[in-house]
Amino acid sequence: MKIYGYGKQNISDDDINTVVETLKSPYLTCGPKVKEFEKAICNYTGAKYCVAVNSATSALHISMLALGIKDGDEVITTPITFLASANCARYVGAKVVFADIDKETANISPDEIKKHITKNTRAIIPVHFAGQSCDMEEISKIAKEHDLFVVEDAAHAIGSVYKETNVGCCKYSDMTVFSFHPVKTITTAEGGCVTTNSEEFYKKLCAFRSHGMHKDGEMASDWRYEMRELGFNYRMTDIQAALGISQLKRLEEFKKRRREIVDYYNTNLGLPHLIERDFSNACFHLYPILVESRREFYFKAREKGLNLQVHYIPVHTQPYYREQGYKEGDYPKAEKYYEQCISLPLYPDLTNDDLDEIIKRIKGIL
Repeated sequence: MKIYGYGKQNISDDDINTVVETLKSPYLTCGPKVKEFEKAICNYTGAKYCVAVNSATSALHISMLALGIKDGDEVITTPITFLASANCARYVGAKVVFADIDKETANISPDEIKKHITKNTRAIIPVHFAGQSCDMEEISKIAKEHDLFVVEDAAHAIGSVYKETNVGCCKYSDMTVFSFHPVKTITTAEGGCVTTNSEEFYKKLCAFRSHGMHKDGEMASDWRYEMRELGFNYRMTDIQAALGISQLKRLEEFKKRRREIVDYYNTNLGLPHLIERDFSNACFHLYPILVESRREFYFKAREKGLNLQVHYIPVHTQPYYREQGYKEGDYPKAEKYYEQCISLPLYPDLTNDDLDEIIKRIKGIL
């Protein structure tokens, strides 16, 4: 019996050869390939600047640092996301404030964001769940009305389009964060990046990525550097960047197949699923369906060779955030979604025969 997981990287011979060439080069760590990858991300998204790092979690962390988010500030995000979307605010001492979701998309609701803005709110982190962009124009309007920063968590959404603009162009935000984990649309094994149109933020992001070091002015041509703030070693390697450059060339191919798979499920499976809004042309990272008796469904699926996953346990229900005062019942739409959601296999290697087999097994469970 063939086993199917919910996600899987696709590595070509060209990807491998590109990495091998870099391994044979004089540079292995944060060198020319990283700069080339950053430029390629800018060219693709339309953003002016890109800073590549070792994970999207690191990218979120340095974005908070670059914005000057600190103890006493509040940052609004969604409970339906991976832990890092909220944790990045806690890393800098800020309070995390959750806002409930739109039940049809599982994205953060702009109306719910409005309910949670206080005099201490400094930033909003909308998460483009499953690859579909949040309503960024509306979120941007809210942010401008209240003088707030916006950092798009687009860990799921490289290749996605919102209202004719590429996610990551930062038209509606101060920064956008991408993930290149192996289950994402393109991979650098581990890795992430931040895009921005602000030169000020770009310089800060570069410094926080590498120990808080600055090398400018007279120092630019010699050995000297200055540590002006406390930074971290969040650098990406040239090996990872080389893989990213090669993968990025295949992004449209990956997107086309992912959307074909989503359409195939929508047409042939007939189970409740998330809705794509008119403003979206998503590069889907996930295909969650909604089922009754989800726990029973999960284990029956495993017996049939379907290693599915749940995205996500609402962050506010985690023990750490319960200690911050959150409890079950605080965000009913997010909690209802969690009770029913389960993500089906979605990756470019799946053939239509694979999809027929997956659908057959799922229907055998229901």
